[in-house]
Amino acid sequence: MAMKLALVGIGKIAVDQHVPALKASSDWDLVATVSRHGTVEGVEAFDDFHKMLAARPDVETVSLCLPPVPRFDYAKAAIEAGRHVMLEKPPGATVSECHALEALARKAGVSIYATWHSREAEGVAAAKAWLKDKALKSLTVTWKEDVRRWHPGQAWIWQAGGLGVFDPGINALSIVTEILPVPIHLKAATLSFPSNCETPIAADLTFFHPQGADVTAVFDFRQEGEQTWSIDVETDEGTLSLTDGGANLFINGERQAALEGGLTLSGEYPRLYAKMAALVKARAIHMDISPMAHVADAFLLGKRVTVEPFYE
Repeated sequence: MAMKLALVGIGKIAVDQHVPALKASSDWDLVATVSRHGTVEGVEAFDDFHKMLAARPDVETVSLCLPPVPRFDYAKAAIEAGRHVMLEKPPGATVSECHALEALARKAGVSIYATWHSREAEGVAAAKAWLKDKALKSLTVTWKEDVRRWHPGQAWIWQAGGLGVFDPGINALSIVTEILPVPIHLKAATLSFPSNCETPIAADLTFFHPQGADVTAVFDFRQEGEQTWSIDVETDEGTLSLTDGGANLFINGERQAALEGGLTLSGEYPRLYAKMAALVKARAIHMDISPMAHVADAFLLGKRVTVEPFYE
């Protein structure tokens, strides 16, 4: 029997990804939404989260697609009401509040899941398997996109807590932390802030790798024309490239079969919701925030450079 779920924050990512994944899932029944503006046809709509919790005690799970800053209060209220919580990336506005949510969920005996959709891209599992026993020489992330195309009208992304270019950049970090067999940490960064924004429009990162490999990342929101979301790896046994955000995998220049990693569902969000269903059934928790820790380190350690103002 499908579990009842409420989707909170009916914006672009909810409409484009969450709603289609839920409609196609046999695990879930989308029975309520909460949003100031958006609705989903045929689904009961609320504009107040607490009213939804009170009116729909049958809702077992809440999926939060809000911007990161207000998300803690919603997640806390859901947990205290005995509901399971699924968090769109990033799982919160700070590392500490993510730890607090995990502690609350454990105390309440409910599931909480910090999702990283890019880890579910077609090539990621196979890339992780191939790199498992290789000696890394270098890894280069190039994540460049046009913010006007992918985040139109999203003023929150330029406000404190909105992450700026790290909103997409954290997707790359989620893949890197998934595929590398050993942990890395940041050792230098340069963050470019538009003079009229509170978050960066570009970032250059350099990481420490325990075996001395050269690991770097370049994020940029000012890319025009072709968009680039790639991770290029050199090892002692050849090269690996993940392109198009992890959708395509090349090993030594040859494209690999899309499902080589043993994936059983098609699409990033269907796989996330399948994993959430398994967590709820097991009353389990998955709160890996390692990608977010790298972003926090970048804001702590990074040299800040002021660049020209950004206007949409």
